[in-house]
Amino acid sequence: MTENTVAVLTPAVIGHQTPKLDVEVEKGRLRLFAKAIGERNPIYFDEAAAIAAGYASIPVPPTFFFCLEMERDEPYDWFHTLGIPLPKVLHGEQNFTYHRTACAGDILSFRGEVMDVYAKKGGALEFLVHRNFVSAHDGTPVAEFDRTLVIRHD
Repeated sequence: MTENTVAVLTPAVIGHQTPKLDVEVEKGRLRLFAKAIGERNPIYFDEAAAIAAGYASIPVPPTFFFCLEMERDEPYDWFHTLGIPLPKVLHGEQNFTYHRTACAGDILSFRGEVMDVYAKKGGALEFLVHRNFVSAHDGTPVAEFDRTLVIRHD
């Protein structure tokens, strides 16, 4: 690590849990998201089409869980807790694992945990892998999604 590079993360942050969040999935937000991503399948806009296709209501598009997780009053509070400087954060990647389809009207619980931290380029870039566990109101798993954040150091 160079003199100008300051590490923020240590392995001690692995296991840090972000606060639980409960969110109700709303039809209007699903429709807006589907429109924004250019989705054309009517199941994402028309509840009758979704029901005819076997869903309880309009289904949640695959990457919409990330948007729901940002419904927190302060979505970046945990950055402050871990000493992560928000202006230095880049979104590296994300991936999803699905267990069942969520639909409009569902109340979903999000619980997050830091799964890994590592550095590259002599500490100039630090990486944090954060996993969200999404479950239905009855506790059954719906999905998990990982996001890898990159923290740049000058």
